[in-house]
Amino acid sequence: MKDVLSEIIANKKIEVAERKERLAFSELERQCTGTKIPFRSLRAALEASSTGIIAEFKRRSPSKGWLDQSAEVQHVTKEYEQAGATALSVLTDEKYFGGTMADLEQAARAVKIPVMRKEFIVDPYQLFEAKLAGASAVLLIAAAISKEECDRLTALAGDLQLEVLLELHDERETDYITPTHALIGINNRNLGSFVTDVQKSFRMIDRLPKEAVLISESGISNAAIVKELRDAGYSGFLIGEHFMKSGVPGTALKQFIEEINQQVRDEI
Repeated sequence: MKDVLSEIIANKKIEVAERKERLAFSELERQCTGTKIPFRSLRAALEASSTGIIAEFKRRSPSKGWLDQSAEVQHVTKEYEQAGATALSVLTDEKYFGGTMADLEQAARAVKIPVMRKEFIVDPYQLFEAKLAGASAVLLIAAAISKEECDRLTALAGDLQLEVLLELHDERETDYITPTHALIGINNRNLGSFVTDVQKSFRMIDRLPKEAVLISESGISNAAIVKELRDAGYSGFLIGEHFMKSGVPGTALKQFIEEINQQVRDEI
């Protein structure tokens, strides 16, 4: 079976090297110095939220192709915010997901909720890019980097006032977790084969620190699953494909949140 993750990471390293040629690392660091970019805590937002939905802006995926090729990031992310999203995730990989850094910049300017850069981060350069674009959080994928690289990138993110969502895919990756990782995500999608299994979040819950804010990612398409995941111990739910493929992401999110709230009312 084709290993999509390895292909993406190899391409990402080439992309980053090319961007460094266009804008030197030292110049990128200089541009970040002294910038007054609002910081909005993803962790605090999730802890205060009754739904915990991290709505994702994603035009395409390697497994499903284009979800919405013409989607306008400012329009969709503003609708997400108005519909009640707790936070946003914005894909910035262009080759495989149809995203750009401009998408991240526009989203961060358009909303007043936390925005996370969703990317295959393999180099410190990408953290400075995220900060300059206005992100308040970044994704670090354990399967894409070594534990040592994860530790270094997590420390640098902290220095840049970027929260880290550490993403795990199986039990073997739990050794990446350190006390500095306050946000831990379980991706229900295998990034090698892109097969999705929501049960992965339930299987891994007992291996995760109770003091961290836990997030279930991918394959979530109904309110009942959100309730089960919340009952199991998850506070955040990263959902993109379900909303984006509808053609009306903001409306789809609003309906989804209404279903969650109805379940809460039914329990009372």
